[in-house]
Amino acid sequence: MDLSQCLRPSAEGSELDIIVTPHSAVPGVHGVDPWRRRLVVKVRAPPEGGRANEEVEALLASTIGSKVTVVRGHTQRMKVVHIQAPVGLVAKALGGDA
Repeated sequence: MDLSQCLRPSAEGSELDIIVTPHSAVPGVHGVDPWRRRLVVKVRAPPEGGRANEEVEALLASTIGSKVTVVRGHTQRMKVVHIQAPVGLVAKALGGDA
């Protein structure tokens, strides 16, 4: 998986561009959307009351092994998350190339 267009270094870690699909029957990380240049993250939670954002943070944190916080796009499907880990570690955890 080529993460080079959606993963970049930032202050104190990395930033990752994602697109979220709420109400999914199969939650998880589902590769990179080449057209949108974002990592596809599917969650079971509805996009109400911040529940989908919380599930995104928990899912990515458990996958990567570092703290994840939604920093932009709180009410939209396209979001930016901050990860408290270097780009190389994030890419390795997601099974991709940075």
